[in-house]
Amino acid sequence: MKIGNLFKGDKVIWMVLLFLCLISVVEVFSASSTLTYKSQNYLGPIIGHSWKMLLGVGMAIVILNIPCRYFKLMTPGLLLISVIMLIWVLFFGEKTNDAGRWISLMGLKFQPSEIAKGTLVLVTAQILSAMQRDNGADKRAFKYILIVVVPFCLLIGVENLSTAALIFAVIFLMMFVGRVPMSQLGKLAAGAVLLLALFIGSIYMLGSLDQNEENSETQTEAIVNGEIKKDTKKTASFLHRFGTWKNRIDKKLNSKHVAPADYDLDKDAQVAHANIAIVGSNIIGKGPGKSVERDFLPQAFSDFIYVIIIEELGILGAAFVAFLYIVLLYRAARIASRCENNFPAFLVMGLALMLVLQASFNMMVAVGIAPVTGQPLPLISRGGTSTIINCAYIGAMLSVSRSAKKRGEKLALKEI
Repeated sequence: MKIGNLFKGDKVIWMVLLFLCLISVVEVFSASSTLTYKSQNYLGPIIGHSWKMLLGVGMAIVILNIPCRYFKLMTPGLLLISVIMLIWVLFFGEKTNDAGRWISLMGLKFQPSEIAKGTLVLVTAQILSAMQRDNGADKRAFKYILIVVVPFCLLIGVENLSTAALIFAVIFLMMFVGRVPMSQLGKLAAGAVLLLALFIGSIYMLGSLDQNEENSETQTEAIVNGEIKKDTKKTASFLHRFGTWKNRIDKKLNSKHVAPADYDLDKDAQVAHANIAIVGSNIIGKGPGKSVERDFLPQAFSDFIYVIIIEELGILGAAFVAFLYIVLLYRAARIASRCENNFPAFLVMGLALMLVLQASFNMMVAVGIAPVTGQPLPLISRGGTSTIINCAYIGAMLSVSRSAKKRGEKLALKEI
């Protein structure tokens, strides 16, 4: 078998995936210096990450060979699995920094919300495609989508508010693309703003004022003595997250300009070291492997990997990474326009929007535009099964591109 036959589908998406994987390997290797020092294993972290990247690419190759029409058959099973895992993690999930998001299975640690995100995109694509009319989507599509999505967002938002917000944004944009009546989308947007205001008010009412500042500052993982700090304490209450959310909002809304000489590097470690890394980057950066702030910045290899990219590759390198995600979204739109049926078109757009919006969240946090969310940079940040799952989403996009390519070839033959 020729190697070229393995990499089927849209070549541009394959090139984007290749560049993101290469950048990931280089930058994660550089940003993992703390892990290598603590574990006394220089190559261990990057070898583990590289294996996960290879597994992810392998997963993408497997999925791209599945005709996209079969994805519909997977939906009921994925919905059931997602619900069970999301409920399980609320009561029995492993806690990291007071957030129970993780499930360990046969040595693998993953967040059920990663699977739920793709499942909701799949469900929304099916509903929109099944209820398309000549003048747009049937009004009932809006109701059916919310019936499925809202309970999932509530289950996820208890421990992972940023992921719930990401899902809402992706589904909202999918409904816009799917021509759901603007009157319904307008009501949904107004309702979301009202609920957000009420939610922020409840955060300030229920948030603990004396919560440990260090806990509110850390990300989804904390490296202590070379290992992930875990809190095995189990609790059924969701109120323990309100203090964290309140502190993050306070820090963002009450932020003031502070002179460099007055910065408290212990109290404002994330903000300070991220700003130092960005300011010291210049146009072309310090060069791969030459980051200084990686040794001081919490989660340099995960949530703040974009800061390390800016420091080492400069503004040009950071712009190139952002450009890759824009190209991914553009190619998804091109593929959707060539699809013969609505379902694959909505599916490829939904998956692309999910990856690109998550990348945007991560980048805005890294440069200080948005408060800390704990969202990793897709296909670049060092992660567990999230890397493999994101590659699986790329595989689904490639599967759609194969069917769209066949239709494009048929249309070209007809024109001849």
